[in-house]
This record gives sequence, C-alpha cells and structure tokens, in this order.
Amino acid sequence: MVEDVRSWSAGFEAFVGGFAARFPRVESRRQMRCHVRGLLSEVERKNGWALAEATGQSGPEWMQRLLNFYAWDEDGVRDDLRAMVTEVLGDPENGVLIVDETGFLKKGVKSAGVARQYSGTAGRVENSQIGVFLAYASDRGRALVDRELYLPREWTADRSRCREAGVGAEVGFATKQVLARRMVERAVDSGVPFGWVTADELYGMDTKFRLWMEGRDIAHVVAVPKSASVVTMWLTKERA
Repeated sequence: MVEDVRSWSAGFEAFVGGFAARFPRVESRRQMRCHVRGLLSEVERKNGWALAEATGQSGPEWMQRLLNFYAWDEDGVRDDLRAMVTEVLGDPENGVLIVDETGFLKKGVKSAGVARQYSGTAGRVENSQIGVFLAYASDRGRALVDRELYLPREWTADRSRCREAGVGAEVGFATKQVLARRMVERAVDSGVPFGWVTADELYGMDTKFRLWMEGRDIAHVVAVPKSASVVTMWLTKERA
C-alpha cells in the first residue's frame, strides 16, 4: 500500500510538472498543483469551496485567485495536454475526435458568454454559459483536448461588457460550428493521430463544416437532419 501511494505521488508530481513552465510564478504553480489534486479527489461537487477543503485550504480564495488573478498560459496548457494525450492514447487508425458542447448553468449576468440559451445539461433554455469541446478517444482511453467558449451575438456586440468580463477586443462572434472547426484544425495541424471526426446533428447539419472536412480529406461520421440532402459519389473499379 505504501509503495502504491509513493508511486501515485511520484506520477502525479511528474504529471503536474509537465505544465510548470506555463505558470510563471511559484504561487501559481503551487496553486495549480492543489487545484488538480482537488479535481482528482472524490469530492462530488468541484466548486471552489469543495476543492479548497479537499486540499486542506481554509477557503476558496486561493482557488479563485488561480482562475481570476494569476497570469498563466492557458492555451499553452491546452497544447501540453493535447501532446500528452497524443503520446499516451494516440492511435492513427482507431483514434476518434469527438465534437460536442455542454452548458454551465449560471444565476448572474457577469460571467463571459452567459445568456438565456438552450443548455443540453438542463435540456431546456436556461441562463447558462455554453462551452464547445473537442475530445479524443481510442481503445487506450479518452480525454478532452481542446475547448472554446461560445459568445452569443449580444455579447460580441457589447464591447464594454466584454472588457468587464475579460474578453479581448480581438474576439468576435463565431458560431459553434466555426469554433468546432478551429479546434479540429488545431488538432490536425499539431499532428494528433486519428481515424475520423464525429459530431451530432448541430454540427453535421452545417454544410460548410462538412465541406471543410472533405476539403482537408478528414474522414468524418456526423449526424444530419432527416430532411438534409447529402450528395454521395460512388466510385466503381472501372472509374478508379
């Protein structure tokens, strides 16, 4: 048992150490380590208070400082994580990139992107944030490798509101399908090995998204509405 604990601890330190360069200050690196420990704990609700208690902190202040105050390279962390997932789970034939979104229910109006919109989490229109995610799955396991926050037009049209929420002036409106394309493109350009991309009807119904994948020779399996017209091409031996 003791050896198992030591082995787990060594593996954990090696894992979080792989992201250390993305956190320029000692305080942020230390708090990142606590945050990940909390996420890996058996606490059911992963809010600031619960994560703090799980890691022996008296309150959520330090967890909140990591997310709201400390400067760290979040896109760099994403890239490092994607590289780790590729190394551990990568499979060029059976690997799958999965596009999907999820909603985060909110009560206020200050969080970036929050609005009354359909949330799959609630199964109805609710005050929520919507995140579009890219996951990787193979026979070796599965993990999230990318993310994008969906900003409704009411947000991108109000630049002062965006500034207050920390949204940069360079961020404009993009549909969920465009956000999905950006993530798939990053995965392709970074050399993630996969056999095909899959997504539900929200993305499959977007002709531009499908044509883009066809243009990049990306195999894909996506749901489409039953009313959609899909052009297929049969290639016979004679034509080949």
